[in-house]
Amino acid sequence: MNASSNWPRNRLLLALPPRDLKQLMPNLEHTPIQREQVLIDADSALDHVYFPDSGVVSVLAVYADGSMIEMATIGREGYTGVQAAFGAKTSSARFLVQIPGSAAKMSRVAFRRAMQSMPSFRNLTYAYVQAFLEQIMVSVACNGAHSLKQRLARWLLMMRDRDDDDVLPITQSLLAEMLGVQRPTITNAAQELERAGLIERGRRQVTILNRQSLSAASCECYQLVRMRMTQYLPKTYPEKMKFPLNR
Repeated sequence: MNASSNWPRNRLLLALPPRDLKQLMPNLEHTPIQREQVLIDADSALDHVYFPDSGVVSVLAVYADGSMIEMATIGREGYTGVQAAFGAKTSSARFLVQIPGSAAKMSRVAFRRAMQSMPSFRNLTYAYVQAFLEQIMVSVACNGAHSLKQRLARWLLMMRDRDDDDVLPITQSLLAEMLGVQRPTITNAAQELERAGLIERGRRQVTILNRQSLSAASCECYQLVRMRMTQYLPKTYPEKMKFPLNR
């Protein structure tokens, strides 16, 4: 697809030198990504890599009984299928769209070819792998060290960072599944945040009312992930640690 004034919007691609991005453009296909769409399934062929322009993709571990738990989230700062950076042809995780949007789709073959021929692209893809692994490691530690209310606050803030919207089109069933708990348990944690005036729950959505206070209610893992992302991806995750004043 030909380049336009506002596409692609993926920050990793936009961090490339203009000449390299222009060279990459013929390999990119603009594609919508729909809620609950499986972009890449676990134990399936890793034929394509997706660079989200908008929306959020969850990286899920899938178990034999069909249950799932989220390991990481991907937005405009990254790409799906980091295993492709190391030559993998099969995915070990499911990549599920949680918030719809669009993405730049690229074949695995073109992705590997660009890594080999374009140092700027190779350096950015490896930098994202480092940031992605940091996110997973922090998430694993957080699940064992912090309360569900803190983890819920962290998850909502991370989704907000990637979607750039205070209104998140997500359900409590989704929250429970992603955080690996029962729905009544997540309902209690969400009610605590709502009573504190930090969020508002609606039909199939959660609205963040006060990002700064929600960050204070979260654990330190949220700021740690932001710091690591900024460290590895200064051009693709440039947000400061401070939040703007709430409107």
